Amino acid sequence: MKLTRIRTAAETVRVGIVESDGIHLLNDLDDIAPLLNDPERSLAEAALARGTSGEVLNPADVQYLSPIATPPTVRDFYAFEQHVRAGRKWRGLDMDPDWYRIPVFYFSNPYAATGSGDIPIPPGSTKFDFELEVGAVLGGYGRDVTPEQAEGLIAGFCILNDWSARDLQKREMTLSMGPVKGKDTATGLGPWLVTPDELAAFKEGTGYRLAMRCEVNGQKYTEAVWSDVYWSFAEMISYASRGTEVRPGDVIGSGTCGTGCINELSQTHSPEQFPFLREGDIVTASIEGLGVLENRIVAGAPAIPLREGTI
Repeated sequence: MKLTRIRTAAETVRVGIVESDGIHLLNDLDDIAPLLNDPERSLAEAALARGTSGEVLNPADVQYLSPIATPPTVRDFYAFEQHVRAGRKWRGLDMDPDWYRIPVFYFSNPYAATGSGDIPIPPGSTKFDFELEVGAVLGGYGRDVTPEQAEGLIAGFCILNDWSARDLQKREMTLSMGPVKGKDTATGLGPWLVTPDELAAFKEGTGYRLAMRCEVNGQKYTEAVWSDVYWSFAEMISYASRGTEVRPGDVIGSGTCGTGCINELSQTHSPEQFPFLREGDIVTASIEGLGVLENRIVAGAPAIPLREGTI
């Protein structure tokens, strides 16, 4: 099943099932999160039990929103070796052996979950970037789970675009802290939440043999394959659950795929060939089987100085 959370032409927020003839709206539902809190049913079963209203919308007439309005947590991992290796290479570093032992992640901002539409440039940033990833949304509780148990907690997959202010991120991380404001403005999720059974035929190794692509103003930037991921989602979720809980609605990000951001491409090739995002740019992220998420870059608010001499 493909579920989606949308804003209609009438400015209402609804949840629907994506079918070949359109989006079939569910009864009295504006968030997918409640469908994840039914311990007796899978996500698809919970959606069917809710029932449809009989309204069918044209996908061209809606705006796709984050499937979960406010995820309880967003953990973003670093699981594609090509991306990690490229980043370390242009910093003059070899791969750290611990990367192959620990599926590291950071916590991102659950309030920043968004979908298609306008994305503002973060205040104070001039080096704004996309990051093409896969997102998994959890549909159950777990603590200290095995990878085999973790696999059963995945309710569905979606595109994840980890919007990044590279200049802010670099300054913060130089001070031995995480990305913080570098990742705080928006995390794109959507356009659909696709249940794992829809993708089962493409299962391969640690991922799925499905193409990943991102374009800026119609120019191809990213081309990758999900199954190139080193750490599986089951392994990532298992690690996330060590000594703590994972819960329904939690979002797990794969990290950037190979060639999946401007920062990697501009360093590997040149900043002239792959400039950072500017106001008016159209970014189109797509993953085979998971749909297309399109965004327009718009001007953001100015940075408010904290005191004289600060940024």
